[in-house]
Amino acid sequence: MNIVIVGCGKVGMVITKLLSSEDHNITLVDEDSEAIAAVTNHYDAMGVIGNGVSYQSLLDAGIKECDLFIAVTDSDEKNLLACLIAGRAGRCKTIARVRNPIYSHEIDFLKREFNLAMVINPEDTAAMEISRVFLFPQVFKIDTFSGGRVELFHFHVTEEMSICGQPLSILREDILKGIIVCTIRRGKDVIIPKGNFSFAADDDVSIATTRKDALAFFKKLGVVKGRVRNAMIVGGGTLSYYLAERLLRSGIETTIVEMDYKRCEELSEGLPAARIIHGDGTNRDLLDQEDLSSFQGFAALTGVDEENILLSLYAGKHSKAKVVTKIGRLNFGSVIDALNLDTIINPSAITADYIVKFARSLSTDPSNDVESLYKLEDGKAEAIEFKIKEESSVTGVMLKDLKLRKDALVCSIFRNGKNIIPTGQDQLMVGDRVIIVMSGGRIANIKEILE
Repeated sequence: MNIVIVGCGKVGMVITKLLSSEDHNITLVDEDSEAIAAVTNHYDAMGVIGNGVSYQSLLDAGIKECDLFIAVTDSDEKNLLACLIAGRAGRCKTIARVRNPIYSHEIDFLKREFNLAMVINPEDTAAMEISRVFLFPQVFKIDTFSGGRVELFHFHVTEEMSICGQPLSILREDILKGIIVCTIRRGKDVIIPKGNFSFAADDDVSIATTRKDALAFFKKLGVVKGRVRNAMIVGGGTLSYYLAERLLRSGIETTIVEMDYKRCEELSEGLPAARIIHGDGTNRDLLDQEDLSSFQGFAALTGVDEENILLSLYAGKHSKAKVVTKIGRLNFGSVIDALNLDTIINPSAITADYIVKFARSLSTDPSNDVESLYKLEDGKAEAIEFKIKEESSVTGVMLKDLKLRKDALVCSIFRNGKNIIPTGQDQLMVGDRVIIVMSGGRIANIKEILE
């Protein structure tokens, strides 16, 4: 597809990285020539130096031949206007980044009036992910499918867990009942396990199941943690606002520590039920004074990665809280992994996943739709949900008789309101929602799981 992206910030760069790897023709538009060069020198993309709301600049970027237009500048209003112009100048689908909370209750109106295919809000999406792990602290990440009725739970294996050293073939008879193991990350390797595979300490594991069966599974492992009841957030930015809003709605007592007094006033006005502390969240005396050890949840969400890492390490040492760390730059992944941080959040990467899913759905086979898509293990694997709309070579055949690729796993079949953990006797049928995990490249339609 021909894709035009307006805005070369963090979000624009991550989107370009992912979409360029999927063989799309990408053109970037930004007034900052250095920002354009920083992206185009690293990824397969063209650049146009110009204003993203200028009709001429968009013509130079090829808006007439554009299939998908994405506006991700720092200005919500500029993004909306750029999408409006692009939609009228060409026949493309348009996506706008809209972050300001004042628009959060007007999204449907904006989509309708500006004819937007999608509105993305990196901070609100990240807040949703953080709130999930605060409500289910046994894991470090949760991906949702089928409207939240099937989920992918990611957890870290410790030596104390009874599954250590045990092969899947034995565990399936008891502990793994109602659960399918999707991926294992062991060191730098990502494995889609077979029956003879055994767990080891320090493995990062993803399992597909319902929340009810996940709770039973972790109870068998002896990992019993209730939902977070109170949480401290350090940093009072937009992400913190959206997170506090979600936590308060879930009945979680929320404290925000913010240095800027004016911002504290804004937070107090917008979040009257939250406790707002004016002070330096990196000050140990302040954290101790606020009784850090009493909090069950802790989120380091300042605008500085190094501060967030130090805060998270300190909170992990001086409390039993579920700790979440915002990291804006993931180009030091191996160093970050060595720190053994719990849950890491990158709003730009989360947003890029949503856009990749949408882009892939535009070019997919009409017999099935890409419903959800998540990059797993630093992009080394994908979990994709398809809705099967028509009969094809993968329907009506027992899974054991399908010649599946070795790097593909059918993790879940959602049919008639029920989740089915697939066995070799099961078949895919029209109307099913099917979750596929792949470790060897991307797929755009479900038939690509066959050899």
